[in-house]
Amino acid sequence: MTCTIVVGTQWGDEGKGKIVDLLTAESDTVVRYQGGNNAGHTVMYEDKKVVLHLIPSGILQGKEAILGNGVVIEPNSLLHEIKELETAGYDISKLKISKQAHLVLPYHLLFDKLTEERKGKSKIGTTCRGIGPAYQDKVARTGLRICDIKNENFPTFIEKLLEQKELELQNFKRDDIGYTIHKDNLIKNLHDFYNKVEKYLINSSTYINNLIFKDKDIIFEGAQGTFLDVDHGTYPFVTSSNTVAGAACTGSGIGPTKINRVIGITKAYTTRVGSGPFPTELLNDTGEYFRQWGNEFGATTGRPRRCGWFDAVLVKHAVEINGITNIALTKLDVLDNFDEIKICTEYKTANGKKLDTYDASEIENVIPIYITVSGWKVKTNGITEYKFLPKNLKKYVEHIEWLTKCPVGIISTGPKREETIIL
Repeated sequence: MTCTIVVGTQWGDEGKGKIVDLLTAESDTVVRYQGGNNAGHTVMYEDKKVVLHLIPSGILQGKEAILGNGVVIEPNSLLHEIKELETAGYDISKLKISKQAHLVLPYHLLFDKLTEERKGKSKIGTTCRGIGPAYQDKVARTGLRICDIKNENFPTFIEKLLEQKELELQNFKRDDIGYTIHKDNLIKNLHDFYNKVEKYLINSSTYINNLIFKDKDIIFEGAQGTFLDVDHGTYPFVTSSNTVAGAACTGSGIGPTKINRVIGITKAYTTRVGSGPFPTELLNDTGEYFRQWGNEFGATTGRPRRCGWFDAVLVKHAVEINGITNIALTKLDVLDNFDEIKICTEYKTANGKKLDTYDASEIENVIPIYITVSGWKVKTNGITEYKFLPKNLKKYVEHIEWLTKCPVGIISTGPKREETIIL
């Protein structure tokens, strides 16, 4: 039995979907433990490309796929994703959904959009999918779980909830909103949603612990990345959930002693979407090269990603707080055409102090300090054996291992499932 957590070590978009899909071949179940449809996990194999936003990518290999209690679910998005997969010929019968998962409701999307607009130049860069307001209600104990729909007091709960939301809406002082949710329509839509997904609903904690008891191999799939974590990320430019490995336990209902390994998905350079600090960001032709050759556009929003050199300070900290046992290094082939490649090994603060460790209070204004290594100038896309990799690429991997204090266990040489080297 192995319980493996797959977590992003940067600001998301590291290639978790591909690696989870790859690991699924040797696993029984994949569990998604946090986030919502603000995530976009892309899987490519042969001539197929599938983008998933909620459903764990293990479903593509016919494995059991569980949405844990830590996920927030927008009903229409989930139903749309199920229909798309079924139309494409995938078996959805092994999908399982936690009864305790919270729902993203129509007013969450509106509040997300209005809050972001009001921030103006200080906006976070949210996807406006209602994720933040849904988690906000969850913590405020005014959220709605799937299991609550069958509660006999459900209509009364919805009525009081909508009254409160209409009052909150007045705080935006907008004359052009014209927004009212019809209580009966919402109740009907939620009942319809429940009826459509009822066959998938489970008590997820009990179910997953029973799988562990039966010695099943389980992958816990995270969304976003370490530095979008609400506690450990570049706050306030973060998502609204805990994205680090520890959240797999709370978001699925298992104890930490059940975890065997943690795989940190790491891009060979650095990207982020939205606002917030980014020490190695390149606002030049090199950054644009990363964007075009790496196809750095959001799978969920289509927004262009900000791009920069590899930041070893960030990834070393991610290794520490996630307890990462192995790194899966992705998109090395994007670096094929460089004569020289830079790696950030330290930061310099405004007062001239050097930092080789991540400090949340300093990250906003640091300047990266680089080392320069030789490029390999050889096409590596699609190579599937380590011995065929160029010497300088192997040296680059060794630099990353040494700087992050973590071994690289998987090398990705392209977006497809088969374009992978297992070390």
